[in-house]
Amino acid sequence: MKLATVRTAGGTAAVRVDDDGAVELGAADLGEFLARPDWKAAAAAADGPRHELAGLDYAPLVPRPEKIFCVGLNYRTHILEMGRELPGAPALFAKFARALVGAYDPVELPAGSDQVDWEAELGVVVGAEVRHATPEQAAAAIAGYTVVNDVTARDFQYRSVQWLQGKTFERSTPVGPWLVTDAEPGEISCEVDGDVVQKADTADLVFGPADLVAYISQIITLVPGDLIATGTPGGVGHARKPPRYLSEGSELVTRVEGVGELRNTVAKGA
Repeated sequence: MKLATVRTAGGTAAVRVDDDGAVELGAADLGEFLARPDWKAAAAAADGPRHELAGLDYAPLVPRPEKIFCVGLNYRTHILEMGRELPGAPALFAKFARALVGAYDPVELPAGSDQVDWEAELGVVVGAEVRHATPEQAAAAIAGYTVVNDVTARDFQYRSVQWLQGKTFERSTPVGPWLVTDAEPGEISCEVDGDVVQKADTADLVFGPADLVAYISQIITLVPGDLIATGTPGGVGHARKPPRYLSEGSELVTRVEGVGELRNTVAKGA
């Protein structure tokens, strides 16, 4: 089952995306809808107003999540090829909701940065409140998966040992187009102007989705609509020799097999 938030003439609406159209779920967005204890059954049974697929305008999947957690250095092959040891715990940082854009929206270049990089990532969406979760409870709390690109201003990121300042520029992070509740994520890839720059298998994650939910829930209560970006594989532009970065007009395509695809044009930011 695919669930999304779309823009309509009257605002936004949570929808179930079927093969022949999208059905409204009776909530303004997916974050609001996932807060219902019976959201999965309600989504399956929904029969509200319908929209044609061709006209859908996808908003950020959860427009205002309470929390956005991101994970660094989480693909085994990439870590080992960089000559580093596998981490004993996830490296966490955060984003804020103003960083998010929809699956086909422009990605805005951060003003003042000339080192804007791509990071294809599998996104995990939380579907139930969870605290101090066991591995089984963590897995049960996952609503499903989505696609994220953690577009990063490297020059801002490395101004200090704390990464947040390079990670949360406004309108820089595409997410969507939908949440897939029954996905088995496979290959993850990123293309820039038609060139495949990243490709890996999500099975290569050091800390998988349930591991991350369980770990983060030891720190803070996770709630429906929270988003976890699970980390990026090798192939980022900053590590290339010479480095390669995004520029105005770049076409960015991010895919996760079994989940979905983002298509974003890079635009000049404010």
